[in-house]
Amino acid sequence: MQLTKDIAAVVTGGASGLGAATARALAGKGVRVALLDLNPGLGEPLAKELGGVFVKADVTDEASIDAALAAARKAHGQERILVNCAGIGIAKRITRRVKETGAFQPHDLATFAKVIHVNLIGTFMMMAKSAAGMQTTEPVTADGERGVMICTSSVAAQDGQIGQVAYSASKGGVYSMTLPVARDLAQSGIRVCTILPGLFLTPMFDSLSEEARRSLAASVPFPARLGSPTEYAALAVHICENPMLNGECIRLDGALRMAPR
Repeated sequence: MQLTKDIAAVVTGGASGLGAATARALAGKGVRVALLDLNPGLGEPLAKELGGVFVKADVTDEASIDAALAAARKAHGQERILVNCAGIGIAKRITRRVKETGAFQPHDLATFAKVIHVNLIGTFMMMAKSAAGMQTTEPVTADGERGVMICTSSVAAQDGQIGQVAYSASKGGVYSMTLPVARDLAQSGIRVCTILPGLFLTPMFDSLSEEARRSLAASVPFPARLGSPTEYAALAVHICENPMLNGECIRLDGALRMAPR
């Protein structure tokens, strides 16, 4: 797909981190970008800077998604690109020992369900809603392409660490549904790919000390540093522009393989 001012994109989690970098990269190609996020304090200034639109949206709420997509389409027309970057991470082992009693307490269902709802179900709902809109449009390429959807999984989908049971399950779900969704939408000319980032410098790392960040960076074989959101964005743009990338999950990790902890 050629990225021009005639193409509209929706980026969830677009106010910061990987989503913000991707929105910048797409806007730099002339694409009209709608940022969907819960944070207007970050999202509105960025949308203004990019000449796009910010819409407050909760990807766990179907009515919120419907309203956000309606607002984005009113501003820019039907999106031809969807990038799913909205996500959360919560670290808990499947059980923990209670110090006072020595008993083992299971991982609470509410936390597990929340991570699944945001990372997996939210991604699924955005894809389903966006695909239904894309399928009503005319193709934009000689191959019959109507749109591209990019999801964000994680290397934790394949080598999750201690304490990542909920996060890995959610990201593993995104990884696993990539190919069947691509096959579902192939006859409509809609491509689907997923990026599996390794250790990237995003707001999820804000609470870590500089020493902890250096230690994590040193675990990456090459380049021995944390990834930049601009590198995720560069891959997202390439996926949009390369028509043979479809149904694929791509690790973006500097050859990192996560240790147990």
